[in-house]
Amino acid sequence: MPGPLELSLHRAIELANSPEGNTNVQLSGEALKQAKMRQLEARSALLPDLESSFTARSQTENLAALGLNQAIHVPIPGFAIPNLVGPYNTTDARVTGNQTLFDFSSWWRFQASRSGVSAARSDIDNTHQNVAAQVARAYLAAQKAQTDVETAEANIKLSQAVLAQAEHQKIAGTGTGIEVTRAKVQLANDRQRLLDAQNQLRAASLRLLRVIGLRLDTDLRLTDKLEHTPIDAVTLEQARAEAIRQRADLRAQQDREAQARLTADATKMERLPSVAAFADYGSIGTAITSSLPTRTYGISVRVPIFDGARRDARRAESASQYRQERIRTNDLKEQVELDVRLALDDLQSAEDQVKVASEGLDLAQQELTQARRRYDAGVATSLEVTDAQTRLERARDNQTAALYLYNVARVDLAQATGRPQ
Repeated sequence: MPGPLELSLHRAIELANSPEGNTNVQLSGEALKQAKMRQLEARSALLPDLESSFTARSQTENLAALGLNQAIHVPIPGFAIPNLVGPYNTTDARVTGNQTLFDFSSWWRFQASRSGVSAARSDIDNTHQNVAAQVARAYLAAQKAQTDVETAEANIKLSQAVLAQAEHQKIAGTGTGIEVTRAKVQLANDRQRLLDAQNQLRAASLRLLRVIGLRLDTDLRLTDKLEHTPIDAVTLEQARAEAIRQRADLRAQQDREAQARLTADATKMERLPSVAAFADYGSIGTAITSSLPTRTYGISVRVPIFDGARRDARRAESASQYRQERIRTNDLKEQVELDVRLALDDLQSAEDQVKVASEGLDLAQQELTQARRRYDAGVATSLEVTDAQTRLERARDNQTAALYLYNVARVDLAQATGRPQ
């Protein structure tokens, strides 16, 4: 039977960003394929359009319905134009082609579609960044839950040691039954906390599997530990410049703005004349053996005059869409700066919390050591030990929470600046 899947944060991000990983990654890949197909569709308006056809038909005509037997008078006695003509056979094998020679509107639509492909690629990069951040947060949550389990186990061992000390003091005659009971209550509380921590770990592991895209029955073993890893100091100006340069969502929005601008230009140019060449060549006759080659070729010029104001409406709509994308771009730039500022503030606050939590843990450990010594010496009661034990457990929880917040702040800063995780 295979063992648990050993998973580091780096490996978790790789699995989530694989083509078969996170659902959003798969969807962004399909969106890129659709954008490429739209580009090919727009380019087709600039390429030749060739068709071949073969027609074989047997036909009759009612000349009376066409008015020909009344319009044509033949001054020959006894001769009259018949009402029904036919049947007669016709075969026609032909190749036709069209080629746009001059159409600025189609050209700018093709350019707009290229910007759409670029935006789809940037969306993929943005999806990878977002998925990496989601996986990192889920991994950190699982790390915190694992650390909580380890802390609960350490608290149980400490409570067992305090209980043994209380029982020893009672046997020696320097302790009381209430002190033993108090130690047992503390041990029961710690066991209850362990059960809750184990449940939280299972839930965090399931959420991590879900965001990665793995089967929910996969057994995980996290290889990274929740710890404090300092990073290089960065100023607000540096972080903001880095975010403007690297944020994939900003690049995607700028590409969408360019696409909207090119689309608006294409709509304006619908009022310009367009030139196209056309040609056909084939054989036509009453049968294949009696067919003769015929051909047609020429150039057509299309000059828009009036279409009921449809072009004006499309031009106004596309101009509004372009202004809309510009507003979104400016808003996203403001959001980028806000994200950077908040991430830097959270990181500094988390750094301070880690320092305070570490100092508090050291002091709580010293307090418990001194309380147990005083209890052994008979100059203090078990209540002093229990209070010190409670403060130590709280200090351990504070340190775990501080480390978790610090690492989440690092993830937030990486996402705000567009750095890879």
